[in-house]
Amino acid sequence: MKRLPVLLTALLLGAASAAQASDFTRLTPPRAANDDTIVVKLPNQASMTLFVKNKAQLRELRQYKLDSLLVLLDGYITQAEAAGKNSKSEQVTMEFYPAKEQPGKQVPEQIRITVRNQGTGAKTTKSADHVDVTLGRVFGVSVDENTDGGSDRVSVRVGSTPASDSIRNAQRQAKREEYANRSVHSNFDIDLGVNALVNKGADANGVTPDLRPIASRYLSLNWHYDIRVGRKGSALFLRTGPELAFNNYMLDGNYQFANTNGVTTLVKPELGRDLEKSKLSVTSINLPLMPMLNFQDKNGKDAFRLGAGGFVGYRLGSHTKIKYQEGGTTKKDKDRGSYNLEDFQYGVQGIVGIRGIDLFVKYNLNDTFKNNRGPQAQTLSFGFSLLN
Repeated sequence: MKRLPVLLTALLLGAASAAQASDFTRLTPPRAANDDTIVVKLPNQASMTLFVKNKAQLRELRQYKLDSLLVLLDGYITQAEAAGKNSKSEQVTMEFYPAKEQPGKQVPEQIRITVRNQGTGAKTTKSADHVDVTLGRVFGVSVDENTDGGSDRVSVRVGSTPASDSIRNAQRQAKREEYANRSVHSNFDIDLGVNALVNKGADANGVTPDLRPIASRYLSLNWHYDIRVGRKGSALFLRTGPELAFNNYMLDGNYQFANTNGVTTLVKPELGRDLEKSKLSVTSINLPLMPMLNFQDKNGKDAFRLGAGGFVGYRLGSHTKIKYQEGGTTKKDKDRGSYNLEDFQYGVQGIVGIRGIDLFVKYNLNDTFKNNRGPQAQTLSFGFSLLN
């Protein structure tokens, strides 16, 4: 059998080409416009063709021990040929996993061999056997062995091959379908938005809180679980999971929050100070419970989402912070306290999303501050989600 020596010559020359690729003649690539083609004429009238995108791909041949690799290939090709003789089909494809069979050795993770016997019933002028060998993801060998005494043809390809591309595409599609059909999807996303105070009333001093719209930011880190409701393929999900939320209320009009006799009010800063920033920051843990419709396209990717439900939350901490100039230097004062904020919060929320973009809105049904202990107001947060 002439195939093993031909393979040996092809692989050895392929490995040598990693160091001397510039010594070979480069021709117009016959397979892909972005490949370089190297044609090598061998003394036994065989020819070797290498298709590479760059020299780095060619150098990846060095990771294999060619002598042991060829012995391995010869055994696998023999098995594939035996299977081809016993098959009614003119083409037989077999996959082998030497890395699992020989752990710890420098062997490919996967070898895929396709044998096509063109000697029987083929409409060709010459009789030949064709063997395709794919090693892992980046290396492939094709051999055409003429049984009538003609020259053999060897093609070595470093990079993706049509066969390996089709396998990977099928694997990716299978993974997408498997993910789409899971009963529970988990994901991490970040909500970015702004806060507003609605249904406002005056505090004990008769001052109504006004916020800077852009500076009153909302941030939430979410670990969501989307639980499918119904049979496989159902678009109805129930979303839940912990959310760590940060609400910032940036006051406008040169006011600051202060506790006076156990009541939170808005006061002007002392000594006629002009405040650059004055805010109240609240950290809370929330738990949503939101039914959601999640429609997917034909490739199993999210296409459109729509959800509405409720949430409950608990305040973990809060503080005020002011920034001002004094004596030519910038001062920042930070004061931790509850500021008569409600510890427990509850409300409604909704989302609408297209592809990878989600818009959200959250509305607290109870007051932000305790009754008669602070300004009357409810919190409204809205924005968009990232990393969904």
